[in-house]
Amino acid sequence: MRELFHPNIDQICLSTVLNALGDPIRLQIIKNLAHKNETTCGYCNIDLPKSALSHHFKVLRESGLINVRIEGKQRFLSIRYTELEQKFPGLLDSVIKSM
Repeated sequence: MRELFHPNIDQICLSTVLNALGDPIRLQIIKNLAHKNETTCGYCNIDLPKSALSHHFKVLRESGLINVRIEGKQRFLSIRYTELEQKFPGLLDSVIKSM
């Protein structure tokens, strides 16, 4: 299986993060993940086709907002709190509290 791209901290750009957060579905995904250390893709409880959800996960991952870990056939999602807090202090907390 191919390895998924995750930008390193220096590659994460504020405009890309804000663009990813500008979609209501992606905001809901972040809200659902906000109080979890790590969870599977199916836990997000969003009623969309699998292909649409995969697209949203990809945008969040490639923007640097989430980490996706593959274990067998499962994909585990987590928010990259530590890195994002270092790069953009208070941004995620503000976004999550506003939802």
